[in-house]
Amino acid sequence: MTLITTSKALLLLSVATLLNACSTVPLTGRSQASLVSETEMQQAASLQYREFLNDPKIKVINNTPQSKKVKEIGAKIAAAVTKYMNNNGYAANIANYQWEFNLVDSKDVNAWCMPGGKVAVYTGILPVTLTDAGLATVMGHEIAHAIAHHSSERYSQGMIAQGVGALLGAAVTKSETGTQVFQQLYGIGSQAGYLLPNSRKQESEADRLGLTFMAMAGYNPQNAVSFWERMAAQKKGGQAPPEFLSTHPSDDTRISDIQKYIPEANKYYGK
Repeated sequence: MTLITTSKALLLLSVATLLNACSTVPLTGRSQASLVSETEMQQAASLQYREFLNDPKIKVINNTPQSKKVKEIGAKIAAAVTKYMNNNGYAANIANYQWEFNLVDSKDVNAWCMPGGKVAVYTGILPVTLTDAGLATVMGHEIAHAIAHHSSERYSQGMIAQGVGALLGAAVTKSETGTQVFQQLYGIGSQAGYLLPNSRKQESEADRLGLTFMAMAGYNPQNAVSFWERMAAQKKGGQAPPEFLSTHPSDDTRISDIQKYIPEANKYYGK
């Protein structure tokens, strides 16, 4: 069997594996690659979350109006999401979730949610959230990343990029020099042509899901627009990469898309 024939066989085997290793994102119905165990991702996330909170350099804020607000809004969104998932055939997706919400003292304008529902909100983002609805926008978005299993998907995408790149490289050239050149080109191509677009797709999906989740929890999704406008305003003056080389949509694209998603989220608001 020739090298190219062998590579084609391996590529077909990889494709077959991918077709049998897909899951579906709640609400959007998008199929996604799922080559790693979500349970293992959650276990690793739980350990990392504990290490993060116990790091002497990290100051977790407790028993303040702001920290209580983070826990209150987080609990409302988590309850709404859990109810939706349990009532719509996705109970298994969150069966092992152990929600935690913590406010961290940091100037960074940031928040995140690890697999399994481990959430951190940084104080640096509070001047931008301003209101309960603004904070719900942020937390809904970050929780959406976890519910959609975006961490597992990105890990799987990295595996696909490396594996398929090796297969294609072997099929295209047999020379050592040619292989090195191909790998360099593929590294650029996979980032701009595959991994980054998928990352932007995940960000947009988290915006869409986050709007619905905040609406389910009783927060008006229309307020998400003003939050993202404030986010865009506070970034002015900084150097942002072109959208096609960014892991996030441009501010204009994001706000425009959110406005399109609001009617969908409104179906859940007030119910």
